[in-house]
Amino acid sequence: MNSLIKLLRVLSSETAPAQISLGFCLAMLMGFTPLYSLHNLLVLLLVLVLRVNLAAFLLGFAFFSALAFALDPLFHSIGLSVLTAGPLQPAWTALYNTSLGRLSGFNNSIVMGSGVVSLIAFVPLVLLCNRLIVRYRETVVAWVKQTRIARMLRASRLYSMWQATSDWRS
Repeated sequence: MNSLIKLLRVLSSETAPAQISLGFCLAMLMGFTPLYSLHNLLVLLLVLVLRVNLAAFLLGFAFFSALAFALDPLFHSIGLSVLTAGPLQPAWTALYNTSLGRLSGFNNSIVMGSGVVSLIAFVPLVLLCNRLIVRYRETVVAWVKQTRIARMLRASRLYSMWQATSDWRS
């Protein structure tokens, strides 16, 4: 329940939709793959360097990590077919003969399959999340702001005091 409240708070905030969706999609890259993978360090570095919403990243990471357990058989079959593809065998052999290649764990079928699925789904998911966040803000948030309870709360003295203290924090 607490996570749902955090998600609604993030979606209703002034944060740009691109920051929220990028955080969510980077969480997909990290959540689908096994945690102790070399490329997850790169994803974590991107999260820290780029201006992404950390709450969306953390919630997305929890969601996609749980979803990954259900999708592991699919990731295994995709990874196995990519790793055993005949034309790619020389590339995989050359990559495995490097130190970085062995550290990356690409030869694990689940790592390879989840990485391929994550990379293919990344751009469409960013665009879909952006669109959904904008639609959510246009419809649901606008409707909630027009409800009688919301108007009464905004007109109260308590709300004006809360606004004053929130201005101090920013």
